Amino acid sequence: MSATTDLTEPAVGKAEPAAAATARRRVDFGRFRELSLVPAILVLGLIGFIVSPAFLTADNLIGVAQQSTELSLLVLATALILICGRMDLSLESTIGVAPVIAVWLVLPTSGARFTGLGLFPEWTAVPLCLLVGVVIGALNGFLILKLRLNGFIVTLGMLTMLRGLQVALSEGQSIVELPSSFTYLGKSSWLGVPAAIWICVVLFAIGGSALAWLRHGRALYAIGGNPEAARTAGIRVDRIVWIVLILGSVLAAFAGILYSGHYGSISATQGSGWIFQVFAATVIGGVSLNGGKGSIFGALTGVLTLQLVVNVMTLAGVPALWNQFLNGAIIIVALIISRFASGEKQE
Repeated sequence: MSATTDLTEPAVGKAEPAAAATARRRVDFGRFRELSLVPAILVLGLIGFIVSPAFLTADNLIGVAQQSTELSLLVLATALILICGRMDLSLESTIGVAPVIAVWLVLPTSGARFTGLGLFPEWTAVPLCLLVGVVIGALNGFLILKLRLNGFIVTLGMLTMLRGLQVALSEGQSIVELPSSFTYLGKSSWLGVPAAIWICVVLFAIGGSALAWLRHGRALYAIGGNPEAARTAGIRVDRIVWIVLILGSVLAAFAGILYSGHYGSISATQGSGWIFQVFAATVIGGVSLNGGKGSIFGALTGVLTLQLVVNVMTLAGVPALWNQFLNGAIIIVALIISRFASGEKQE
């Protein structure tokens, strides 16, 4: 008996350091997980440079960054919602319907191609647009958290309903008479760089910092990982999820302001089909569809990857008819690169 004990104890003693070393390696891989798309971005940069010398010019890179701003805000919203274990498909409709409603409320009742209600002064268009985002997010939260309806179906229905409202209010036409206050952020430049880029950088920094260092930010991971355990630990799960849903819709409405200002109009189909790119960028950026995993920086690299793919294809003169096929194929390649760079399975 004692002989058995003598032989077993050293084995346990050796196993413990081995297990600790394995855990340290896992921690090390996890530390660099959010950088897993960086190699793919560097490869795309090299391909772009080979394809066209114009790729690395400041004008081209700033153009890519500005075209990424609206999509990146939707990705930021989706990342926050997915991390806390939820999903909101209606974001792609919010980016279109919120500006339409705001402009409809402030434009005069006559004297323009598109007539509004003239209920509020034109300078209120931006806050009204953000308020519409608050209402949409609050309604989604009420249906999902209070009435306990399926979140996927609720937001899918909301997507369809809001799309119909957008087309009905705009009468199926583009709205080109926008208040100057509404187009300022989309057209202005600060220090030679579009204001939209500065704003997105600040919002991503705030989002990343909140998830990393704020108690409520860290609570999103706990909620997404195990909501019942989070509730047992004293976290107000429903309240935090509701706030995140509202915040996501506000970000989508703000993206609508930037997009409308950038192009100087609101089309009847603004945002249509964006949700596929949004989820692709978020997931290849390392955010788990199952909740509880991911980072804001990783989501940002997902956006940059997709936009660089489009830019390189454009510079290479690839016909636009091939864009959708090549975009999907490169997303899969990026996923493979991300899988082996991070050393972790993707869920």
